Amino acid sequence: MSNCNCCCSQDNKYFDKLEAILKNYAGNEADLIPILQDIQAAYGYLPKDVLNKMCEKTGMYPTEVMGVATFYSQFRLVPTGEHVIKVCFGTACHVNGSEKVADALADELKVKIGETTEDGKFTLETVACLGCCSLAPVMMIDEETHGRLTPDSARNIIRDYYATGRA
Repeated sequence: MSNCNCCCSQDNKYFDKLEAILKNYAGNEADLIPILQDIQAAYGYLPKDVLNKMCEKTGMYPTEVMGVATFYSQFRLVPTGEHVIKVCFGTACHVNGSEKVADALADELKVKIGETTEDGKFTLETVACLGCCSLAPVMMIDEETHGRLTPDSARNIIRDYYATGRA
């Protein structure tokens, strides 16, 4: 993270979001996770040049920041698609066929789990539990829950996103 190969060429407005975030914190180690959460909310992921600038501003060590950013699965170091699909792999969903649903979605979107579609519209992920066991198997697209899925119904939901222009 010490290589300055991105941030010097960035427009200062690019870092305005970071500046606004840092104003809310003292910039000490106890603030690291909330700062990273706010950066990800503002940028959609944790851009390395923004993390470099954060380290410069706060005095935090890049190794510490990257250790936290890579340890917690909530943090992303690469951009996601416009829509994030989370397929539940909890016990109830797994027993009711979430793996087949995920495989159908991967096939429909032509990606592997963890990847983003070529058009940048969807990122496909799995999660341990969405807390909707009575609707198993379940997926969420952004904040919208879809339950009692079959591989075909999951494919149809994606097709509907494209057909209605939501994707």
